[in-house]
Amino acid sequence: MQTPADLAVAIDLGGTSIKAALADATATPVHTVRVPTRRRDGVVEVEQLAELVDLLSEHAATLGATVRGLGIAVPGIVDGERGVVRFTANLGWRDVALRDVLAARTGLPMRIEHDVRTGGLAEFTLGAAAGVRNAMFMPVGTGIAAAFRVDGHDLTADGYAGEIGHAIADPDGPACGCGARGCLEAFASASAIARRYTERTGEAVDGAAEVVARLRAGDAIAQRIWDDAIAALATVLTTAVVLLAPEVIVIGGGLAEAGELLLAPLRTELTARLTFHRRPRLVPAFLGDNAGCIGAALLAWRATHP
Repeated sequence: MQTPADLAVAIDLGGTSIKAALADATATPVHTVRVPTRRRDGVVEVEQLAELVDLLSEHAATLGATVRGLGIAVPGIVDGERGVVRFTANLGWRDVALRDVLAARTGLPMRIEHDVRTGGLAEFTLGAAAGVRNAMFMPVGTGIAAAFRVDGHDLTADGYAGEIGHAIADPDGPACGCGARGCLEAFASASAIARRYTERTGEAVDGAAEVVARLRAGDAIAQRIWDDAIAALATVLTTAVVLLAPEVIVIGGGLAEAGELLLAPLRTELTARLTFHRRPRLVPAFLGDNAGCIGAALLAWRATHP
């Protein structure tokens, strides 16, 4: 297949690794690289992103193509409108004007956005909620966050929207790393499920996947931990449905790999809590681990047509 003459650089920045790609105008990756995230004194180096752009631009040239734009997905509190990362503990950044710094370094038009909103953009545009005017994307992994599309518009609130993992599921619940009690993340994140199982049994487990395996094998304690997580998810999703009325809720992240073991009871619990409200379809994410890069590519092409 012939490489298009114009490509974009898409970067999905994580605290442990960076996934980057050259993507065509349909946001389809044509070349992908993954590298460890580089730090100095605990702080991720912005220069590494510029080096990746240089590397991918050189590769594009070997394909006879030119890079036209840059999109980056970043964890934390991200003000995409201003191109500023307000805060991200994972990267050690506070008030980093990432768009201005990298635009000056690379000369490319660019957009940055929160990683979950970027994944949501991909799922809302090309994935499980493509074409839906009112949708929600919620990856459940080490943490939990959400992206919302309402009447065709994406909610950002200067970068503060979507921190659904810190909605209170039970005020008498376990302590959360944010300092509150009973947050959704304290019940239903992959790390919380593994931690709560270990606290109940005294047995260390290899993440939530092992708890799921024990659940499938009939472990009663794993079942109770799982039921608590489902109840917390249903409680918080009920509030989201009441406030924003999504037609579709897309569940992604590592926990979604449990499939109907997660989705079937969650549908039942959520439906039982709703009365006159619009009942959303609850579906698994379609784009998986590629959502961040695909969304970043969509951001890049938007940057070229402001």
